[in-house]
Amino acid sequence: MLLVADVGNTNTKIGIFEGRRLLVSWRLTSRREQTSDEYGLFIETLLRTRGLRPADLHGIAISNVVPPVQQTLEAMCEKYFGHAAFFVEPGVNTRLPLAVDAPREVGPDRYVDAFAATAIYGPPLIVIDFGTATTFNCVNARSEFVGGAIAPGLATSVDALVARAARLYRVELVRPKEAIGRNTVTNLQSGAIYGYAGLVDGLVERMQAELGGGAKVIATGGNAGLIVEVARCIERVDEHLRLEGLRLLYEEAHPGAGSVDTR
Repeated sequence: MLLVADVGNTNTKIGIFEGRRLLVSWRLTSRREQTSDEYGLFIETLLRTRGLRPADLHGIAISNVVPPVQQTLEAMCEKYFGHAAFFVEPGVNTRLPLAVDAPREVGPDRYVDAFAATAIYGPPLIVIDFGTATTFNCVNARSEFVGGAIAPGLATSVDALVARAARLYRVELVRPKEAIGRNTVTNLQSGAIYGYAGLVDGLVERMQAELGGGAKVIATGGNAGLIVEVARCIERVDEHLRLEGLRLLYEEAHPGAGSVDTR
């Protein structure tokens, strides 16, 4: 079995693969202050609740965008699972060409999204990841990562607004029936959901033109479900795209671990 972990600023998503099959996944809150023992014991417990044995793991692949927890994760993997984890490092241990000004600045999360979508759906494409930030990751027809855009995440935007506006308050982020809100709650919901969909559609339209048209638009990330039925440009949601990408990258780096075929 292969353990994959996508460590983000807000959430950490963990998955267990047996061959190409994703057996189970969990979405957890990221906590920078956790120790290697806390990480290790918690993941061990998650595995055992599904009848899985830590000793059956043959490898670990991690995408981490939180530098302060890097050493903690490394120590956890070796102490609790007996493996040195494969950490994705764009421009170092990756092969998808990075046709950008500073390849080393590309986040591992963005690289994994682009790599996985290219392998599974084929270029050209735009992957939109709805997380703490919303990232737009573009791959051209030559299978080169050519950059994209970073926007404040949907929830992040609303939190910032509520924090700065004394008379506004947190509301449930759901799609209102109409764009014209009739009260404070539906005004905020309309601005958040329909307004954000406008941001997504507008950026994708410009990116499509720059890519020469025909790029597929794939959405992923924790907040994708809030936007997918509102933004007109999104063709498909792939909830486990990054976990699949980590599996593919691990298998490519460790040929004896299995096939790198996509489906």
